[in-house]
Amino acid sequence: MDKINQIFKSTTQVGKKRVASTTKKTWREIESIRDKFQLEKDLRMYEDSLEYMLEEL
Repeated sequence: MDKINQIFKSTTQVGKKRVASTTKKTWREIESIRDKFQLEKDLRMYEDSLEYMLEEL
């Protein structure tokens, strides 16, 4: 019975590690998407200012 408990504990620990790594991966993807949107927003701001400067010339 002791061996069965050890096996059960080891399998639940592996499952928890897998969930934790999946969660980290998901958050990395979310942060990557946020960074991409922020970069696009910043580039649009500079693009508008460049268009304005070109109109003055």
